Amino acid sequence: MKQSKHDLGSTKNEGMENVPMEERRQFLKMGLAITGIFAGGTIFSAVSVIDRVFASSEEFTAQYPYKPHYGMILFQNRCVDCERCVAACAETNHVPHEGYRTRILMKEMPDAVGLKREFIPVLCNHCNVPQCTRVCPTKATYKDPVNGIVMMDTSKCIGCLTCQEGCPYNARYFDEHRQAVDKCNFCFDTRLSKGEKLTACAAACPASCRVFGDLSDKGSDLYKAIHQLERPVWVLRPEAGTKPSVFYTKDTSAVAFK
Repeated sequence: MKQSKHDLGSTKNEGMENVPMEERRQFLKMGLAITGIFAGGTIFSAVSVIDRVFASSEEFTAQYPYKPHYGMILFQNRCVDCERCVAACAETNHVPHEGYRTRILMKEMPDAVGLKREFIPVLCNHCNVPQCTRVCPTKATYKDPVNGIVMMDTSKCIGCLTCQEGCPYNARYFDEHRQAVDKCNFCFDTRLSKGEKLTACAAACPASCRVFGDLSDKGSDLYKAIHQLERPVWVLRPEAGTKPSVFYTKDTSAVAFK
């Protein structure tokens, strides 16, 4: 197993006793499974939020009127763990070996013929109500007022790690070389601000797992993928109340990999 990955298979039962059986049945009924369990028992919820997708609400978009409003949807079951996204991100954004801006988590779930392996790409969720920005004492992490990306100003970072503690998604790391916290910023400085339309991870994915775009553009592939009724759409840890700009779904036509 690569060092950049957290193997959830070895801890797949850890914390499961806290998940009611009826809740598990409901996940299965919806075509979903529990997205995963981090080491230590932290559960990533997998629940349908199609009726709470923020871009469906005029009131919400009026409250967060970013233009463009960058976001991403990940087709979870298209991921084959090739890690081209991780490599492209590291090369583009000069991520050190011990760091990460995006990762692939793995879990194993029993099925009729044995164990089914699933991979879950994760990254900063670029929350619309980010906890990290509220706890940072120096305002080193902030939400861009134009495009909604949660950014880092490393020159202001004092390495207190309160933003890391406040993030519900474990999406930050401390860069020893910069002596500052680092995280995904949708490749804004390395690609988007230079005219590129996609993040490095989305451009590198051979399975089109990651769909990046403008949540405020009703004609974009991202908007259309979120606003449809054929597939459940969910966010990670909705109970945190952060209103993420990163969504998840499953491609019902995709081949299951094991």
